[in-house]
Amino acid sequence: MKTQTQIPAANLAAADAHAALAGPTMLAGMANALPPHVWFCVSAVFHYLGPAFAVLLFAQIGVLGMAWARIATAALVFAPLTRPWRVFARADRAQRLLLLAFGICLAVMNCSFYLALDRLPISLVAAIEFVGTIAVALVGLRSRRNFAALAIAVVGTLLLIDVKWSSDPVGLFWAFLNGALFVGYIVIGHRVAQAGIGIAGLGAAMAVAFLIVLPIGFREAMPAFASPQLLGAAIGVGICSSVIPYICDQLAMARLPRASFALMLSLLPLTATLIGVIVLRQVPSVTDCIGISLVITGVAFHKPAANA
Repeated sequence: MKTQTQIPAANLAAADAHAALAGPTMLAGMANALPPHVWFCVSAVFHYLGPAFAVLLFAQIGVLGMAWARIATAALVFAPLTRPWRVFARADRAQRLLLLAFGICLAVMNCSFYLALDRLPISLVAAIEFVGTIAVALVGLRSRRNFAALAIAVVGTLLLIDVKWSSDPVGLFWAFLNGALFVGYIVIGHRVAQAGIGIAGLGAAMAVAFLIVLPIGFREAMPAFASPQLLGAAIGVGICSSVIPYICDQLAMARLPRASFALMLSLLPLTATLIGVIVLRQVPSVTDCIGISLVITGVAFHKPAANA
């Protein structure tokens, strides 16, 4: 992938926020004791488990209402732990711009992701997410290997899309927008992690995302406040969708080169398919299985730039 200019090392705000979250706690010890691949695998499961449960709540809360509930839950969980107001107050200008970009990316990505899931199978949405990661790798490292990887993944995605080009172009629009923003999430997320403000920066960015989606999804989410069970389910989806996977991503990104992290992304279309079968009863056809296999092969085969 294209190399990025490194943000200056963590300042006092990052140190304060990180201490507020971890300090001498068990999480800090586990972060160092467990290999980064373990954190990635946990993220891989919850990355689609939470959204799969969200699909089941769309009828009661609404698509954008669930997107708001997801981001609001994460923002409220992170706020007392990371103290985003302190992170912003003590960050330099470059870090503030980075956190604002991260927050905008998270807000729009989550909304477009749920809008796509409302119309398309979760396996297709996941496959489209990862074609973009290969395309970015191709920009950073133009090689025959990456051209071949992109071609394999595109063929697999086309098999998954099948007749949906004409039957649901709106769903595909949201899916491709989500895929583009997922690339931004990986690139910006790595810069946040490598700047030394990982989880603290994530909390600050989530606060920005909350402010962005507040006028968009709050009205649809209001029915949840009239039902304790529905509200509890929405909060659970938010924790499974944004808190657990995003923390695990930061713990993995901080210790894995972007090239290694990008390679491990090949697991996600598989986990999305399995969760779609188990939770949503979205059983893929033989053609779908072939398409998913081609996407996984393309993601695993591509090679990001060595210095990414």
